[in-house]
Amino acid sequence: MKIKVHRGSHQIGGCVTEYEHDGWRLFVDYGEELPGGPKTGALEVEGLTHGDLSKSALLITHYHGDHIGSVVDLPKDLPIYMGDLGMKIQKILSTRLSSKKEQHIKLKNRLEFFHTFKPYDVLNIGPFFVTPINIDHSAFDAYAFKIEAGGKSVYHTGDFRTHGFRSGKLPELMKKYVGTVDYVVSEGTNVARITGKVEKESELQQRFIASFKKKFANVVYLSSTNIDRLFGLYHAALKAGRPFLVDNYQKEVMDTIINEPNIWSKSTLYQYGTYQPYAVDNNLNPKLENLINDKGFVLIARDNYKFKKLIDKLPGKKKKYLSMWKGYVDVSNGDNYNSSLAEALGEDYEYMHTSGHSDVNGTRTVFSLLQPKTIIPIHTNDPEEFKRQFSDNWSVRVLNDGESLGC
Repeated sequence: MKIKVHRGSHQIGGCVTEYEHDGWRLFVDYGEELPGGPKTGALEVEGLTHGDLSKSALLITHYHGDHIGSVVDLPKDLPIYMGDLGMKIQKILSTRLSSKKEQHIKLKNRLEFFHTFKPYDVLNIGPFFVTPINIDHSAFDAYAFKIEAGGKSVYHTGDFRTHGFRSGKLPELMKKYVGTVDYVVSEGTNVARITGKVEKESELQQRFIASFKKKFANVVYLSSTNIDRLFGLYHAALKAGRPFLVDNYQKEVMDTIINEPNIWSKSTLYQYGTYQPYAVDNNLNPKLENLINDKGFVLIARDNYKFKKLIDKLPGKKKKYLSMWKGYVDVSNGDNYNSSLAEALGEDYEYMHTSGHSDVNGTRTVFSLLQPKTIIPIHTNDPEEFKRQFSDNWSVRVLNDGESLGC
């Protein structure tokens, strides 16, 4: 088996990795490059973007744009595989955005031809045996893959973390479905971004509960596809006694998680409590308006005119929170800077967020479980720092884009 990094050896977004054996090619992810990051341009890859596709397939780890966003540019006869529930969430998102972005019209149409899989059900693709491992990330139904062929095994981490609500079962799942492997192809988003330990999602939720109890009117700016944070804030609002307000799109996402059977269905995190989230638009019905005037509220907001009008109508002095990467409101971040979000927040807001990616200690824990012979970093803008962090215990091989390693 050969491993080749087509893109992602020195950048975080738009990673494309290839596994080749006996003439078959298995690719993982084909997303958009991040704004403000390096740009390599369109890829030309035999068996992926052109050529004979009869022995090729593409696996998608999750629905974030830097992992799935460019699949619309690929030939229509390339088989693409994605988690079943993750695809449903992407369909909701693409349907909502299709009126604004032609790319999402194309993506919505392409999703109709995807193959889907369930966690831990082994896929047999040519000589490859692929086990999808459901992992904790800021996208729901995100996957790592154990890939086996030619007597060798690789664990492709995808984006992951060990400090989320669902991370506690990771050692058990790794032992049951993965074991030790020969190689790990690992994301390294935070090796140069964060020093020290990141806050647990459960600890962040407790801070929100305390703040919601103190503040009558709460407005949280949050990515609507950060499902665990969305449900975590819903339960925080419940415990604080505040009605939880979302728009119709956010409510549809939450209802999809609640109603679709999945391995986390029994978790109380993904169940509604004494009241459901309230789907609101610009016109509050009198009953809900009375409830909000009496109990206060927690509103999950976005930076658009519709939400601005709604926020202006809601009672009380608004406490605003940013619960996503702070770089979006830092003007020094160039193309990543979101001026409309910065304007919506203003100067008086509280930053309450934790990363969707593993810190160094969490990554080290995963490597200790897998005990690989060699680790290949991707999804990082500093592979040399990755090597410095982990080469004390493991062999770390930095591949440049276009370079391959024979297993």
